[in-house]
Amino acid sequence: MIQSMNLNTVKPLEGVEQNSTANGKTPGEAIKSFGSFLSDALDNVAAQEQNVQVLNDKFLVGEVNPDQVMIASEQALLSLQLTTQVRNKVIEAYQEIMRTQI
Repeated sequence: MIQSMNLNTVKPLEGVEQNSTANGKTPGEAIKSFGSFLSDALDNVAAQEQNVQVLNDKFLVGEVNPDQVMIASEQALLSLQLTTQVRNKVIEAYQEIMRTQI
């Protein structure tokens, strides 16, 4: 009965990511893509802060509603807080790795 099973027809699950060697990425390429992800995230936070500055200037002139300014400033604040927490976790993980005894 086991001999009649064809194991070559097993297909990978859909929606489940394969490891980096299966998609042809080397560990170096995976690190570069992670680095570009972090860079893009930091650029987005900076862009949100610049957007808040522009909206504040427009609000002073009377071109923008206070609601829009408050929403944009809260979004920028939340993004900055998230970035700070991620940075803290990365530093904490690095320190934990450095304390590990070999």
